[in-house]
Amino acid sequence: MKKYGVNELRRMYLDYFEKQGHLKMKSFSLVPQNDNSVLIINAGMTPLKPYFTGQEIPPRRRVCTCQKCIRTGDIENIGKTARHGTFFEMLGNFSFGDYFKKEAIHWSWEFLTKEIGLDENRLFPSVFQDDDEAWNIWHEQEGVPADHIFRFGREDNFWEHGSGPCGPCSEIYYDRGEKFGCGKPGCTVGCDCDRYMEVWNNVFTQFNNDGHGNYTELVQKNIDTGMGLERLAVAVQDVDSIFDVDTLAALTAHVGEITGVPYKSDPKADVSIRIITDHIRSVTFMISDGIMPSNNGRGYILRRLLRRAARHGRILGVKGTFLAKLSDTVIDTSKDGYPELDEKRAMILAVITEEENKFNKTIDTGLSLLNDEMDELAKSGKTVLAGADAFRLYDTYGFPRDLTEEILEEKGYTLDEKGFDEAMQNQKVTARSARKTTNYMGKEATAYDDIDASLTTKFVGYGCTENESKVVVLVSKNDQDEKDYGALAETMEENETGAVLTDETVFYATMGGQEGDFGEIVSNHGVFKVLETRKLQGGKVAHVGFVESGSISVGDTVTLKVNKENRESTCCNHSATHLLQKALRTVLGSHVEQAGSLNNADRLRFDFTHFQAMTAEELKKVEEIVNEKIREALPVITEEMDIESAKKKGAMALFGEKYGASVRVVSMGDFSMELCGGTHVKNTSEIAVFKILSESGVAAGVRRIEAITASNVMAYYQAMEEEYKNTAAIIKATPAQLAARLNALQNEMKALQAENERLKSEIAKNTAGNILNNVTVLNGISVLIANVPDSDANALRTLGDNLKDQLPDSLIVLASAVDDKVMLMATATDSAIAKGAHAGNVIKGIAAIVGGGGGGRPNMAQAGGKDASAIPAALEKALEIAKEQIK
Repeated sequence: MKKYGVNELRRMYLDYFEKQGHLKMKSFSLVPQNDNSVLIINAGMTPLKPYFTGQEIPPRRRVCTCQKCIRTGDIENIGKTARHGTFFEMLGNFSFGDYFKKEAIHWSWEFLTKEIGLDENRLFPSVFQDDDEAWNIWHEQEGVPADHIFRFGREDNFWEHGSGPCGPCSEIYYDRGEKFGCGKPGCTVGCDCDRYMEVWNNVFTQFNNDGHGNYTELVQKNIDTGMGLERLAVAVQDVDSIFDVDTLAALTAHVGEITGVPYKSDPKADVSIRIITDHIRSVTFMISDGIMPSNNGRGYILRRLLRRAARHGRILGVKGTFLAKLSDTVIDTSKDGYPELDEKRAMILAVITEEENKFNKTIDTGLSLLNDEMDELAKSGKTVLAGADAFRLYDTYGFPRDLTEEILEEKGYTLDEKGFDEAMQNQKVTARSARKTTNYMGKEATAYDDIDASLTTKFVGYGCTENESKVVVLVSKNDQDEKDYGALAETMEENETGAVLTDETVFYATMGGQEGDFGEIVSNHGVFKVLETRKLQGGKVAHVGFVESGSISVGDTVTLKVNKENRESTCCNHSATHLLQKALRTVLGSHVEQAGSLNNADRLRFDFTHFQAMTAEELKKVEEIVNEKIREALPVITEEMDIESAKKKGAMALFGEKYGASVRVVSMGDFSMELCGGTHVKNTSEIAVFKILSESGVAAGVRRIEAITASNVMAYYQAMEEEYKNTAAIIKATPAQLAARLNALQNEMKALQAENERLKSEIAKNTAGNILNNVTVLNGISVLIANVPDSDANALRTLGDNLKDQLPDSLIVLASAVDDKVMLMATATDSAIAKGAHAGNVIKGIAAIVGGGGGGRPNMAQAGGKDASAIPAALEKALEIAKEQIK
C-alpha cells in the first residue's frame, strides 16, 4: 500500500466523490455564518445545516467537502496524549434527499479498499444494534464477513441532537496491529485502547425526533459522512499518531530545530512539542479567517491557544518570538488545500508576532504578581493560593493555570483548585448567557423560517433604482417585539408592520458592510414604506417596514422605488472604501486586510489589521492617495466571473465571506480590484472628495478609520466653520484672533496653576509639621497615620513625600475627603519594607471600610472611596495592619 501524504489524501477523496456526482465545495470559514449555536465551526456538517434543515436549497443534492474544524473542549488534555488536537480537517460526503445507505456504504468501502488500498481484513464496520438494513448491506452487498461487523447501542451508533433530524450510524474501524493494543484478553473493536481506530462514520439521517422520544420516518433522508483526514493519514502512513503524519511531522521537526529538543527525545518535552504543533495550526487557520486576538468569543480562543503555545516554547528554552516561523511551515504544508493561507501570509505572521510580543510582556508581569502572592502566603503562614487570585492571573494577564500550579509546587505551595474552577465556571455562565442560543441554528425562530425554501429574490438594482415585480410573500410581524413570531399573510392593511418579498427587487439588502436601501413599494391599492432591506437565508430579500396607506396583497404587481439620494451617497462611501483599502496597503504594507466595514449614506467605517496607531503623516498620505484617485476620474468596472479566475486576476477577497460559483469583481482603473457584491459609483470622480475623520483602535491588532465623502464633506466643514465662530464669540474674539487669544489664555492659566501648586506645597509643608505629633514607632519604624481634610490625591502624594523626607524610616498612611469623595494613600521607605511594611496591603485592607477598593506596590499605594464618615475607622484599621506587618 502506498503511503499517501495528507494533501494527496485530501485530493483523492474529493476527486473520488466528484466522480460519483458530488459537487466539490471548498472549506467554509471557521467563523459560523448565520448560526449562533456554535462559536466556531467544529464539524464538517456544521456549515451545511441550512441544507439539512431545508432553510436553503443546496447547490446540488450531492456535495463533498474537506472542512477545517476546531474543538477546544478538552484543551487541557491536548499534548498529554497523541490522540487529539484542537485543529483537524474533516472529510465529508453529503446527500440531501438523494442517495442513502446502499450507496454511502459502498462508496466508503470502495474508497478505503480500492482507491487507497487499505487491507479489507483490517477494516471492521459497526452498525446500530437495530439497523438490520445496514448490516445486510455490509454483509451481502460488500461481502464483509459477519464476524467483522459489530452491532453497538444508541450511545455509540445513533446520532441525535435534541429534537429534529436524527438516525443510526455506521462506523468503520481500522486495526492498527497488536503493538497499539492493550494486551487484555478479548481486546477488539470498541476497546478504549489505540489498536482499533475509527476512520469513517456514515450517519443515516432517517428519523425525526419530536423531543419526547417519538420517532417518525423522514420523507427526505440524508447522508452525513465524517472522516478525520489526519486519522486516515495515520492508518495509510502506518505511523504512531496524528503528530507523525507528514504535514504535522514537518511541524514537530521544525519545533525541534528551534528549541534544540527533537520530538520523541524526552517524554516531558514531547507534551510541549505536541501542544505547540497543534496550537499553531489552529492559530494560523483562525487568523486566516479574520479572527483576531481578544478577551472574548472566538478572539479569546485564539489568544488562549497562541499564548499556551508561546508558554510551552519558554518551557523548552525558547527566548523571544518563534511562533511566526512555525506558522510559515503550517502555511507551506497546507496551502495546497487552502490557498488563502498563502494569500494572507504577511498578515497572519504579523498578527502572531504582535500577540506573542504582548504575551512575553504580560507573562513577566504575571510572574512578578505571582511572586508577590507567594510572599504574602509566606508572611501569613499559609500554603494554599486562593483560587480567585490564581484565576485573576489567568483571566487578566493570560497566565496559564498549569504554570501557576507548577511554580507553586516548586515553592512548596498548592492551588485552591475548587476556588479556581468556581471562578472559571462563573465566567463560562456569564459568557453563555451573553450568547444567543435557541434553536438548531442558534437563532430566534420567526415566521421568516416558514417561507418556502425554494423561493428566491433576484436583485436587479445595480443599474437602476426602480422596477416592477410581483409580491410573492407577506410577513405580518412587529420587529420591535422580540417575542412576536409573526405570521405569513395574504394581505396587510394600513399601519400594519411586517415585510414584503417580491420576485425581483432594486433594493439592496444589508450585507458585505453596505447598509441596505430604503424607499417605498407602490401597488394599485396602497403604499408600503420600506424602512430597511434585509437578506434572509436562501437568497431571499425582505423589505421591512409598514403599510403607509391602503393595503398590499400577495400576487399584487408593484413598483419598487429606492430612495435615490440615499443610494447615491452610500455608493460614494462604499467606492471610497475600496480606494481606502488599497491606499492603506500602499502606505502601511501588505499585512493590511479588511476586518470589517460599514457604508451608509452618512459616512464610511473601515476596520483593518494593523498593530499600532497610524501617524499623522501616514493618515495624510492615505487621504492624499484616495483624493488623487478621485481626481483621476477612474472608471469603475464590474465583471462577473468564477472565483478562481477572479483571484488569478488579483482581486482581493474578504475574510470569511461565502462566495458562490460566480462572483462580481469591482475594478477602479488599475488601482483597486476587489470581490464585491455591493453598489458603486460609475466613476471615482462622482465621490468628489474624501476626508478622514478619525483613526482609532477597536481590538488587538485591528484599527478603525471613519471618513466621509461628497456632500457630507461640505456639511462637515460648514459645521466646523459655525463652531469656529461660536468658539471665538465665547472668548470675545474674532475668528482671525482665535489662535492668539487662546495662546494668551493658556499662558495665563499656566501661571495660575504654578501659583496654585506653590501654595499647595507650602500648605503641605505646614501640614507636615502639624501632624508629626501623630507618629507611632514600631520596631524602629515611624508609623504616621493621619486624616488631612480637603486634600486631593496630588496633595496627599506631595505631603507623603515631604513626610518621608523628615522620617527616613517610615510607613505613612493618609486619608482625605473632598466633596464626599474619599482618597487614601500609603507610602513606605525601603527600610520599612525590609521590616515587613507593605503599603499596597495596608490600602487593600482599609479601602473597603470607606466603600472603595484599591491597592498597589509595597512602597506606594492609593485607593478611592465613597463613605467619608468611615475615615476614622479606616485609619484605626491601618494602625492594626501596620502592627501586624512590622514586628
